[in-house]
Amino acid sequence: MLENEVFLKAYLQDRQKIVEEALEYYLPREDNIPADIYKAVRYSVFNGGKRIRPILCLAAAEAVGGDLGQAIPVACALELIHSYSLIHDDLPAMDNDDFRRGKPTCHKVFGENIAILAGDALLTEAFVLLSHVEKVRLSAERRLAVIQEIAKAAGICGMVGGQALDVLSGKSVSDEGTLYEIHRRKTGALIVAAVKSGAIIFNARKDKIQALAEYGINVGLAFQIADDILNVEGDRELMGKETGSDAAHDKLTYPSLLGLDLAKEKLATYVDAAEASLSGFDERARPLLVIARYIMERKS
Repeated sequence: MLENEVFLKAYLQDRQKIVEEALEYYLPREDNIPADIYKAVRYSVFNGGKRIRPILCLAAAEAVGGDLGQAIPVACALELIHSYSLIHDDLPAMDNDDFRRGKPTCHKVFGENIAILAGDALLTEAFVLLSHVEKVRLSAERRLAVIQEIAKAAGICGMVGGQALDVLSGKSVSDEGTLYEIHRRKTGALIVAAVKSGAIIFNARKDKIQALAEYGINVGLAFQIADDILNVEGDRELMGKETGSDAAHDKLTYPSLLGLDLAKEKLATYVDAAEASLSGFDERARPLLVIARYIMERKS
């Protein structure tokens, strides 16, 4: 176990550094006009995120024998989409959060109007990056496949639809099927797109892509359940935001529906399933394996 912890710490630090440097390169500077929107975009992207989605994309690329160079722009586009979703999630009309990772949320710093526009800009810039021939060096067929995969994950069948279900649910909806669908789409869809895209870039076999999709589904569900559990019993200082907000907003979560003990059992089941889906891969999939376990054991 300790060996895996040491490996994962080094791996995450290395990949985070790669992603951070690439994001710095791809994102426009703050001295453009109007400055507020550029500042809001950079503020939201460079606010201490773990970069799990881009790292999963890179790890999936490695698992199928690819190199990081071609995958980095795609990984960064995924992070831009994730950052947009957090800006909008934090808005008063959604989760109404004042802090994200220990810092004031985008709308608290720049106002709701600029925050909405910053989210819109990040979503759009992700597809500008994905379609940039000089930055994403892929065949037209594979480029289109990656764009379609990510667009579906971000759209009404993925994140947007999941967020809508989340907004519309609450005390009036209390079944596990609805909760599963919220998590699968709101959180899981972009994670599935991350690992599938990492494999599609390098023209991986269909069975490998399907196995990674199953991994992504289970990791995505595990990630959201872990978030829900941390919202109940996590350390506010470690998390950088308030706990207890889900209960205060009457949100449907696994802890609220099943209780903490059963929610933790669900979390472990999904992590086990994620690990099992990688049985056909070799040592190159080790990062994906240890990331799945990390999601269950993380404290923030």
